[in-house]
Amino acid sequence: MSRMRDAMEMLLRGEIPPPPVARRLGLALTACAPGEAVVELPVDEGHTNPMGTVQGGILAAIADAAMGWAYMTLLEEGETYTTLEMKINFLKPVWQGRLSARARVRKTGRTVGLVECDILDEAGKSAAYAVSTCMRLWP
Repeated sequence: MSRMRDAMEMLLRGEIPPPPVARRLGLALTACAPGEAVVELPVDEGHTNPMGTVQGGILAAIADAAMGWAYMTLLEEGETYTTLEMKINFLKPVWQGRLSARARVRKTGRTVGLVECDILDEAGKSAAYAVSTCMRLWP
């Protein structure tokens, strides 16, 4: 198992703190398996725009976190990665409740991988859909 996957398991067990951005936004990794990750966010007023709905950048952030963690589960010892691009489609507004971002690696090669993510509202309805392209990096 890679150091990153070990760290994710430790995070799930509460043995290490989440990354700074996850703490700031309130994101929590709640599950992971090879090629998959689930990130949750309890929405509060600090996540909303002037219309009172969750700001699009917050939806992008939860998707980015879930897709990054899903890709990280497939990295080998000593590897890291970067996101090359990301696209998100907003499907419905969210005002409150808990968001769940469910990411899965769709395809991965030696260097580049495609990751997709469904962002669901508390009722389990799709609020957004995102895809990203990730690139493995070696030291």
